[in-house]
Amino acid sequence: MCIGEQEEGTYVKWDKVDPAELFSQGPTEKKEANPKVNMEKFLQVCGPSQGTGVPGAVEGRGRDYIVLWLDCDKEGKNICFKSRDETPCPFLPMEALSKGASQSVLDLLNNVEMESAKTAITPPGLAVDKALALEIFTEKANRNPTMVKNFLTYCLQMPEEDRLRLLCYILDTDFSESLIPLCIYMINLAEHQLRDKDVGASTAMPCIHVDLPAPQKLLARLLVLLASPYKFKGQGIAILKLLWILSQSIAPSMADVWELEIPLLIQYLAGHTKFSWSQNTWEDKLVRFLESSLKKTQGLNWSMWLSKELSHQLDSFHSPTPEKAFLYRALGVSLATGLDADKVEVLLLELLDRTDFSNFVDREGVVLACGLCAQGQVLTVLRVFREIEKRIQESQPSWQISIWQRDQSRWREGLQAVLMEVYGCVASYCHPQMLRSLVESPIATQIVQHYSSSCQDFSLKLAFLKSVIQLASALQRVENMEDFQFGLKGTVTGIIMVCVDMTAEVLSVALASDRGSRSQDLVQNMGPVVIKVADQGQGLKEILQAEPAERLGSTLRTMALYALIHLSKLKPFYSVEEKDALMDIGLHSLISIVPPEEENDSIKKLYTDAMRTLAQLMENLMHWEQYPMMLQGMVQLLEKWILSEKDWEREKALNLCLGVMQTYVRSVGVCNPLKLEHFGTLAGLIAPCTCDPHERIRVASIDVLSSLLDLHACQTSSLAGTSKKEELLVCKEDLGSGNSERIFGASARISKLVCVAFSCEEMVSLTRKLCKNMGARDLQHDKASVTWIDTFLQMRVKELEDKVAEILSTILDRLRRVDHPEVRRHLIEGILLLAHHHQDAVLTLLLMQPLPMESYLTEVWLAVLEDMRFARTILHALVGRLQCPFSTHTNAMSKTDICRPVTVDPLMLVCTIHLLMKKMDQDDSLTDLLPEVVYTLLLQFGSSPWLEAVSPDQKMWHLVYSGAVPRDINLQRAVIKCIKSLLLRVKREGLMTSLEEQDTWRRLLENSTSFLEGIALLTRLCLTNMGSHHRQQLSQLVLKGMDSDVLTCRMISTAMCVELMRSPILQQGKLLKPALLLLESGVDYEDEVLRVFSVRALGNMAHGAPKKVRKYRKRLLKKFVCCLREPSSIYVASEGMASLTKILPELREWDLGSTFDTISRQCRTFFDSENELLRQNAFVLFGKLAGVVRITKRHLFKREVKKAWVPLMLHCLDPCACTAKACMETISHCLRFRGFSGLVMVHGQSSACMEDGTFFLWTTCELLTQTKPAAIYDLFLETIHYVESSSSLVRIAACKLTGIILDRMPVRYLQKLDFLELRNKFQELQLDEADGMLSAALNTLGILEECSQHGLGAHQE
Repeated sequence: MCIGEQEEGTYVKWDKVDPAELFSQGPTEKKEANPKVNMEKFLQVCGPSQGTGVPGAVEGRGRDYIVLWLDCDKEGKNICFKSRDETPCPFLPMEALSKGASQSVLDLLNNVEMESAKTAITPPGLAVDKALALEIFTEKANRNPTMVKNFLTYCLQMPEEDRLRLLCYILDTDFSESLIPLCIYMINLAEHQLRDKDVGASTAMPCIHVDLPAPQKLLARLLVLLASPYKFKGQGIAILKLLWILSQSIAPSMADVWELEIPLLIQYLAGHTKFSWSQNTWEDKLVRFLESSLKKTQGLNWSMWLSKELSHQLDSFHSPTPEKAFLYRALGVSLATGLDADKVEVLLLELLDRTDFSNFVDREGVVLACGLCAQGQVLTVLRVFREIEKRIQESQPSWQISIWQRDQSRWREGLQAVLMEVYGCVASYCHPQMLRSLVESPIATQIVQHYSSSCQDFSLKLAFLKSVIQLASALQRVENMEDFQFGLKGTVTGIIMVCVDMTAEVLSVALASDRGSRSQDLVQNMGPVVIKVADQGQGLKEILQAEPAERLGSTLRTMALYALIHLSKLKPFYSVEEKDALMDIGLHSLISIVPPEEENDSIKKLYTDAMRTLAQLMENLMHWEQYPMMLQGMVQLLEKWILSEKDWEREKALNLCLGVMQTYVRSVGVCNPLKLEHFGTLAGLIAPCTCDPHERIRVASIDVLSSLLDLHACQTSSLAGTSKKEELLVCKEDLGSGNSERIFGASARISKLVCVAFSCEEMVSLTRKLCKNMGARDLQHDKASVTWIDTFLQMRVKELEDKVAEILSTILDRLRRVDHPEVRRHLIEGILLLAHHHQDAVLTLLLMQPLPMESYLTEVWLAVLEDMRFARTILHALVGRLQCPFSTHTNAMSKTDICRPVTVDPLMLVCTIHLLMKKMDQDDSLTDLLPEVVYTLLLQFGSSPWLEAVSPDQKMWHLVYSGAVPRDINLQRAVIKCIKSLLLRVKREGLMTSLEEQDTWRRLLENSTSFLEGIALLTRLCLTNMGSHHRQQLSQLVLKGMDSDVLTCRMISTAMCVELMRSPILQQGKLLKPALLLLESGVDYEDEVLRVFSVRALGNMAHGAPKKVRKYRKRLLKKFVCCLREPSSIYVASEGMASLTKILPELREWDLGSTFDTISRQCRTFFDSENELLRQNAFVLFGKLAGVVRITKRHLFKREVKKAWVPLMLHCLDPCACTAKACMETISHCLRFRGFSGLVMVHGQSSACMEDGTFFLWTTCELLTQTKPAAIYDLFLETIHYVESSSSLVRIAACKLTGIILDRMPVRYLQKLDFLELRNKFQELQLDEADGMLSAALNTLGILEECSQHGLGAHQE
C-alpha cells in the first residue's frame, strides 16, 4: 500500500480510545505509508508532456493512461481518488475509452477485408492493438503485400502520436520477422513528413525528431538486430537507415558520429552477401561504432541506461545465437564507458545473477563482458568478484547462494570456471600500466585459489589454462617489464603439469559418472574444444574416449603446452631442473600418441598442432648457455621412450635424439663442451638399439652413434678418419639387412670402433648404462649389450685397476635380474676375467653382497671352482680376509688393505668359505689348513656384539628381501656350520663326536660368557685330537692373536690359551715365557673379561707346568695380589683368589714372603661380600693358607684366624650351600690355630656335621660349652655386635648364631646377660624388612625367654 489513512493525535493509539469514536469522531489525515517511495511526485510526472528529470520521469513520459489494480473496498477507493487528484493525466470514463478503441479496431479490420474476421481479438483499449499488428505484419506480409501496403497507407492518415507508437513493435521479439516492413514504414513516414512540411531537398538522409518512449531501449534493440544483418533480406541496411533517420531522436549527441559511420556500415553490407561476409569483422565494426557513439555521451550517463537495456535484452535469447553473443560484447563496451562505478557494480551483479554458468555460451559471454568492462572499470570488476568470493566464503544469503541451491555441483563448477576466466580476461583487456600492480594480487592469486579449491574437472582445467594464457600474453605485451618477477610462476607451472598428467584420468571419471544430465552438460560445455560433438551423432562415451593417453581428443594438452610457452618467457626464468620437468611433461603427454590415420583429418590436424606446440616449447626452453645440461636432460627424458616396447615410441624418441644431437653438433662452437663421461652414457643408451627388430630403429641408432662419434672427435680434437666412416657405412648397410648374424656382427664392429675412440672413464659409463638398461627390452637388446661389454673388457681389462669396483658392481647388479642363461654366462665370464687380473678388488666387491647368498652369486663362486688351482688361491685369500680385521696393519700397502676390515662382512666370508669347501675335492690342502681355519673361524665369535648377533648387512637384507631371516643367517651359527663341514672334509669324525657329547656348540651360542667357555672347551678337544705339528701351529696362532691390538682377538686367543696353559704344549715348544709375558699384559689390561681369562690362564700354569710355578712365583704372586686389591672388579678379584688357590700347593711357606699377610688380610675383607663366588673363593683361599702355614707364619696367621673367627662362624649359615660348605671346611682347617684341637677330631669323624651349617654350629657350641665355657661367652659378646651389620645376610646369620649360643651357654654366664636390653634389640630386629629376619628374630626371642627363666631360677636358688 502506497497511500493510507491515519487518525491524528490521540487517536493513534487505539487501545486508549473508545472504538466507537474511531468511526464517528476525529479528523482524518491522508499520507504516504512509505515517504521514501515519493509516489506523489511520480504521479505528477506521468503526463504526456512531462520530462523534468525527476526520478520516474522517464517511465512516466508520454503515458496517456494509468491502470490501478486495487482492492474493491474503501481503502482502494480512497487510493484511486487520491491518485486522480495528484495525476495530470485525464481520467476518461470507461465507456468512452472502450468506444474509441473499438472504432480504431473496426477501421483496421475493414482495411484487411475479410481476413481480419479470422482473428478473434477483443478490444484492447489502445490505438493500435499489439495482437492485431502481429497478425498483419507476420502472417499477411508474405501472403498479400498489397494488403500491408494499404494498411501502412491508412496508418499515414493516423495522428502522429499514434503512428509513432508503431516503433514500439520493433522492441518486441515477437515482431522479428516484421522488422523490415516496420523500418520501411518509418522511413516512408519520415519522407512523407518532409514532403508535407516542404523541408526542401537534401543530399543527406532526412532525419526526424520525435519524442520516443525509451531511446536507449530502441538503440539496444536495433544493435542486437544488426548482429545478424542477413537474417532476412535487407534487414541490416533497413535498420541502419532507420538509425540514421532517428539519430536526433535517439541521441542528438551521437548524430554527427552516425552521419559518418552509418554510411560506411551500409557500404560494407551492400558489398557483401550472407555467404561472403565475416561475422567477426562485422561485430568488430559494430563495436567500434558503439564505442565512438558512447564517447560522445560523456557526462550524460547515457551508457548506463544503454547497459541496462542491453542487459534486459539478454533474457530474450535462450539459445546460442550471434545476437546473444554480440549482446555480451556490447554490454561490456557500454559498461566500460560508464562513469558511475556503483551503478556498474549493480549491473554486473544483476548480470551474474541471471547467468546460467553451466551453459557454455552464457559463461563465455559473461567472461567477455567483464573483460571488456575492465578496459575502463577494472577496479570495479575486481571489486565485484571479490565481493562475490567473500560472500561465498561467509555463506551469507545472497544472489550466489540461490544459484548454488539450484544444482550445487554444476553451478559451483560453472561459477569457478567463470571466476578464473574473468580474471584472465581482465588481465587481457586491462590497461598495461594497471596490470603490473594487479597481476599477482588479486588476479593470479585468485586464479590459482579458485582452481585449487575446485573439483578440477575437464572444463575447469580448460578455464584455468585459458586464463593463464591470457595472463601471460598480457604481461608480454606490457612494455618496460625487464625488472618484473612473476612470483606465482612456479605455482602455476606446477598446476599445469598436473593438468596434463591427469587428463586421461579426469575423462575416465567423467565417463564412469552415472549422472547422465551432468555428463551431457560436460559435453555441451566443451564447446569447440572437443572435436566430435554430440550433435554429429556421437554419444558421450565415444566423445570422452577420444582423449586417452595415446590419443588426442581435445586441445587440453596443446593448451597446457602453449601456456608453458608463454610462462617460459616471463621472469624468473626456469632453471635447468625445471626445464627438464617441463620437457618431461611435454614428451609424456605427446610422444606416446599413436600417429593418426590418414583419413581422419580433424585428429590429424590436432596431432600436427600438438607436435608443433611441443617443438615450440623445446625451442623456448633451450638456451645456448645451457646446451650441455639441456642435452643431458633431453637424453635422460628420452631414455624411457627409447626403451619402450612400442616401436613408434622408440622411433620417435631416436629421431628426437638425433635431432638434438645434430643441433648440439652445430652449436658446439658457441656452447660449453659436453663432459666426456656423458659420451659413454649416450652410447650405452643407443648401443642396444643396433640390434632392434625394426630396421628403421637400427638405422636411426647408427646415425645417432655416428653423430656422437663426430661430436666426440670434434670436442677431443681427434681425427675421425675415412676408414672409420667407411666402416660405419658398411655397418649401416649390414644393420639394414634382415640377417641376424650380420646384424650382431655389425654391432660388434661398432663397439670396437667406440672402444678405440673412448677413454676408460667413458667406457665405464658406457658399461654402466648397458647394464642398467639390460632387461628393459627383448633378448636381442640384451645380447647386443653383453657383446659390447665383452668387447670392452677384452680390449681394456688391464687398464681398469681403479675402475674394477664400479664395473663389477654394475655387472653384479644386472646379473641379479637377468634370466637368460646365455646372457648370464657372458656376464660371469666378464667377472672371472676381472678376477684373474684384479683379484683383491673383485673379492672385495663379491664379499660385499648381502646375505643370504643369492643364486647369481652362488653361480659366480661355483664358476670359480671350475679351475681348482684358481679356487685354492681364492680360498687362501678368503681365510686371509677373515684374519685381516684381527691383525695389526703396521704397513698398509694400498687403500684396499686399509679399507678391507671395514668393508667386508665376516658372515659373508664364512658362508663363502663354507660353500667352497663343500664343493672342493678332498686333498691335503684342506688338512694343512685345519689349525689356521679353525682358529680363524673361532675368532669370528668376537667380531660382532652378542646382543646384536645379526650383522648390519643382514639387517639391510631383511629390509630388502621378503621372508623371515633363516636361523643360519647368524655369524656364530655360520662359523659352527663351517667348522663342522671342515672337520667332515678332513675326516675328523672322532673330534666331531666329542664336540657333540661335550655340548660344545650350545655353549658357543648361549651367551657372551659361555661362548668363551665353549671356545676353551673346543680348544681342549682339538688339542686332544690333533697331531703335535698342528698343536704347535695352533699355539703359535694363539700367541700371535694374544698380541693383537683388537680386543676381541685377544679375548678369544686368551680363552684358548687357558687350555694351552693346562697342557705341556707351551713348555715343550719353548713358548711358555712368551705366553707368560702376554698373559701378564692381559692382567693389566682395562677390559675385565680379558683380565679374568688372563688370570685364569696364569693359574692353569700349575697344571701345565707345575715345576715352573716356583720359578715365576714372584711375578705370579704380584699379579694375583694386584687382583685382590682391585676395588672395582669382583670377578677379577675372585679369579685371582681361585688362581692363588691353584698355585699355593706348589709353593712353600717362605715362598710367599710378605705377600702372605696381604693375602690373608684381603681374604678377610671379602668374607662379608654380597657376591657369592667372591665369598666362596675367599673362604677356600683362607683355608689353603691355613694348610701352607708352618712355623714362621703361625703367629701371624693365628691373629688373622682370631679376627676372622666370628665371620667364619656366621657364614656357616650362608644361603649359598657351596659357600657355607667352604666356610665349614675352612673352620676345620683353622681350629688348630684357636686351640680347639679336640673339635678337629670331632668334625673329622662326623660327615653329617659338614653338610648342615646349623648342625655344625650347634655341635661346635656344644663342644665349646663342655671344654671352654668362657670361650662361648666371648663368642656371644662378639657375635651380638654383628646383629647391627649393614649386610642383611650377616644380620640374619648373627641373629641365628646368637640363638644357638644362648641355647648352649652355661647358666652362670646367662646371669651376666642383660635380658631386657637383649629383648629390646631382638624386638627391633623383627621390624627389619630383610627376608628371613623376622623368623630368625622370633626364634632367638623364644630362646632368650627360656634362657631368662633358667637364669632367674638359678639366681633364686
